[in-house]
Amino acid sequence: MKKKFDCEIDCAACAAKVEDAVRAIDGVESVRVNFLTQRFTLEADDARFDAILDEALKVGRKIEPDFSIAK
Repeated sequence: MKKKFDCEIDCAACAAKVEDAVRAIDGVESVRVNFLTQRFTLEADDARFDAILDEALKVGRKIEPDFSIAK
């Protein structure tokens, strides 16, 4: 399943770090964090999508405390 969300991230470098961290989560097929458009795109295992999205938010906040995903 692939879904797009509005997100909040403060800089392009942080967006790249969040992408790398989320990509390492088991079940993630692809991820894109676009700083300019403030969009978060996640493609992940359908059966675990919500759990993966929650984990993505947790790892993103470890990198950028203000990181958020509008569900």
